[in-house]
Parts: sequence; C-alpha cells; structure tokens
Amino acid sequence: MSYADKVFIEMCRDIIDNGVSTEGEKVRPRWEDGSPAYTVKRFGVVNRYDLSREFPALTLRRTALKSAFDEILWIWQKKSNNIHDLHSHIWDSWADADGSIGKAYGYQLGVKHQYKEGMMDQVDRVLYDLKNNPYSRRIMTNIYVHQDLHAMNLYPCAYSMTFNVTTRPGSDRLVLNAILNQRSNDVLAANNWNVCQYALLLMMIAQVSDMELGELVHVIADAHIYDRHIPLVEELISRPAHDAPKVRLNPEIRNFYDFTVEDLKVEDYVTGPQIKNIPIAV
Repeated sequence: MSYADKVFIEMCRDIIDNGVSTEGEKVRPRWEDGSPAYTVKRFGVVNRYDLSREFPALTLRRTALKSAFDEILWIWQKKSNNIHDLHSHIWDSWADADGSIGKAYGYQLGVKHQYKEGMMDQVDRVLYDLKNNPYSRRIMTNIYVHQDLHAMNLYPCAYSMTFNVTTRPGSDRLVLNAILNQRSNDVLAANNWNVCQYALLLMMIAQVSDMELGELVHVIADAHIYDRHIPLVEELISRPAHDAPKVRLNPEIRNFYDFTVEDLKVEDYVTGPQIKNIPIAV
C-alpha cells in the first residue's frame, strides 16, 4: 500500500463516519439534473507527504499523472487561463465561448508586480527568492485575489503555496518543503489529483533550485464527499492497494520553463480499475 493510499482511506473513512452533512442547506453546486449537490464534510483536514520517501499517487485507482502534470504546467508555467492551451477537457464546464476561465488560476500567477528588485510575477518571484534568499519565510503565492473574483468563472480551490527551505542533520544540502492551501476539495474527483499536481510542482522547483525534496503539506479547509459519491468512495477504499509508483523528472532540465509533459517518467504504476463517469457537481 502506498502512503497516499493510507492517507486517503483514513481521510475518507473519517469524513463518512464523522463528517457533517450539508443536506437541507442552501448550497451552490448542482447536479446535471438541477438538484442540489449536498456533501458530507470535515473542516480543517491536514495531510503530510514526505516526497523524499515516495511519490504520493493513489494505487486504489489510477491518477492520470501526465494529465495532472499538463494542468500544473498550464497554470504555473504557461500561466494560462484558456482551455485551448490545455490538453484535457477538465475545465470545459467553466470556460466561455472563447475558452477563457476569466481572471483565474494561471492569469493571476502571470500578473507582474513591482518589487524592490524589479517587476516580477508570482512564479518568478518564488524562483528568484529560492535562488537568492532561500531561508526567507515570505516565499509564497496567492491567487485568491478579491478584486478579481467577479471576473473568475470559478473561484480558486487550491489558492496558495508557501515554500520553506530546511536542511537535514549532517548535510549541507537545502531541502524544499511546501504547504498547499485549499479552500475546498472534492475528495473523490480531485483530492489525489491535486496532491500529485503539487508534488510534481515541488519536484520541478526543487530540481531547478538545486534542492532536495522535502514535505508537501496539504491543508484543506472544506474536505467533502458529495452525496452521490459516497457509494463510489466506499467501494474504492475497500480495494486492495499496491506500492507507490516510481516517478521522476528529466534530470537535465535546469530551467523551470523548459519542462514539458514528456519530461515526466512514471514506472511500476500498478492500480485498481478506474471509476468511470463520476458525476461532477457544477
């Protein structure tokens, strides 16, 4: 069993057994038939993954790592808000006729701000600080920009990354850790997808910053399972699990903007069957 499987099973069991139902509340999401999409939820879920030990991919079912990598490149590297720059159809429901999701996600990361060192966007600021001031406690991004929320087709779910550099006893190598803050997380559809995405992001940034991998801490304000997902989750967490896959990036890449999907290598990824046609509330 991968460590990610263990974390996921325990989290799902806790949400189902001890969570609070939103049934009867005024909820925004709707199912395709127009009925309200209620959830069972837990507040303030915190999961930790030591990326130096193994890659945090579920094996209970397959997480599409190449597609997850493509999406994180779309947001953090291309800094795009247009689905025509993305190879999957995950964002189609939130895009307008031109393919734009508004001033959301990649758009915010690409906005340049004035610093005393010059004009930089948030991604370049992170890369600059990790190179020039790695022990800073101020290395972070935030795409939940209130003045632009009205122009976003979807408010950001995973909205902030805080980077923190440490060392290991007996070594002078720097270790890169990060906290991913998420206001809301659809546990079945998106939890491991987000974990894998930001683990890959941490791998990329650590590699180009000449640092070792440390911990990814995932903080979720509202971790929920939709009512129509509960039977699917119950079946999923009853499955046998497997060892974590081997996941690596092309070690020759030294510039963050040079990574492509082809630079992701996945080996020995043994999983249970995929769950098809998961209903998604919008």
